[in-house]
Amino acid sequence: VQLQASGGGLVQTGGSLRLSCAASGRTVSRYAMGWFRQAPGKEREFVATVSKNGGTTYYADSVKGRFTISRDNAKNTVYLQMNSLKPEDTAVYYCAATNGDRGYSYAPDRGNAYGYWGQGTQVTVSS
Repeated sequence: VQLQASGGGLVQTGGSLRLSCAASGRTVSRYAMGWFRQAPGKEREFVATVSKNGGTTYYADSVKGRFTISRDNAKNTVYLQMNSLKPEDTAVYYCAATNGDRGYSYAPDRGNAYGYWGQGTQVTVSS
């Protein structure tokens, strides 16, 4: 599966953005999906994940209550709605997919649980 992330940009503190991750090559319903981010000089970190059917979601504590991950399997797309953005949310955001064979069930927040990655989209939050 190929993943294409989009929707990043520059926004002021308190603003909102919606990221999209479009899948091609295989239907996205085969995969659990996740979002990760990497700020300059920092390691990549987990943001959120959603199960194959969208019934289960899991968030990093730093974004819980502000970000919402969702998926539209009919459109082969996963979304990350980001509200109440803070300067510390500034990073390159990556979407990722897993068919569950890499330990996703017990460690959905680990990058090596995902076998497919898209290119990143830059999110910059100004203070």
